[in-house]
Amino acid sequence: MRVTTSQSYDRPSLMMASLNSQADRLQTQVATGKKILAPSDGASGWQQLSGLKRADADDGAYGANIKAAQALLGATDTALDQVETQLQRARTLAVQAGSETLSAEGRAAIKVEIEAILDDVVGVANSTDTRGHPLFGGSSGTTAFTRQDDGRIAWTGGGEPAAIPIGDGESIAATTSGARAFGGIAGSDGATDMFQILSAFAAALGPDGAEGGVDTAMSDLDAALDQLGATRASVGARAFRLDLEADRLGEAEITREAVRTGIEDADTATSIAELQKTLTILQATQASFTKLTSLSLFDYLR
Repeated sequence: MRVTTSQSYDRPSLMMASLNSQADRLQTQVATGKKILAPSDGASGWQQLSGLKRADADDGAYGANIKAAQALLGATDTALDQVETQLQRARTLAVQAGSETLSAEGRAAIKVEIEAILDDVVGVANSTDTRGHPLFGGSSGTTAFTRQDDGRIAWTGGGEPAAIPIGDGESIAATTSGARAFGGIAGSDGATDMFQILSAFAAALGPDGAEGGVDTAMSDLDAALDQLGATRASVGARAFRLDLEADRLGEAEITREAVRTGIEDADTATSIAELQKTLTILQATQASFTKLTSLSLFDYLR
């Protein structure tokens, strides 16, 4: 019989190396609770997990954008609600000013209040978000409205607000330009925005106010309130859409987590049983190898 050193060592050595590797892998599975930790553990599963991680990262960014957009739309609606309250107060004052029994002092007091309402509306129209950007400045980072030398309030923003990505190929405008929110009103006597309507109303209450100016103010304030209502409806619709997108992202995350668990998570009980089995075989192999290597050629010839 011919016995070589390689025959005595190679096969048991390879077996023990394989068993050690398998034991290490199972121990890692038990410790981490994961069965795929590297591409070598399963190329297909590793690729699927990489895709799920990319989707998680993308949706994480979209989720952050949705929260930012929700905050901006909330601030926009709050500002518009304040303006609506002021316009409704101005409408009530217009009814009072139209009374034939109102004294000159009463008209003067209403005029002062309307001018204060105008100033307040201008202040709200120049509201800024948490970043210090004007809510109604459009794409411009400057003040949305400024008072001109002739006293006219002019929109000094520019363009439409930038759309915020909220999904794959989906985006939304989280604010409204001042031109849309406060302008575009088909008022009487050439009034085209809320500021002109309030200014004309205040002027109509003065000593030189035009006849019928208060009636015109009432009509124009109704038009301004309709315009404001349409703007708030648009803001509300976009807020609802954001809620739907947020729900969609949440459902997608739950689905991905279920898929990830099926691919990546190890069955701890099974892993422990396999580890114990592997260690038992390894110990038996090591014992046999130790006994084999202690024999000499004379033992074989004996």
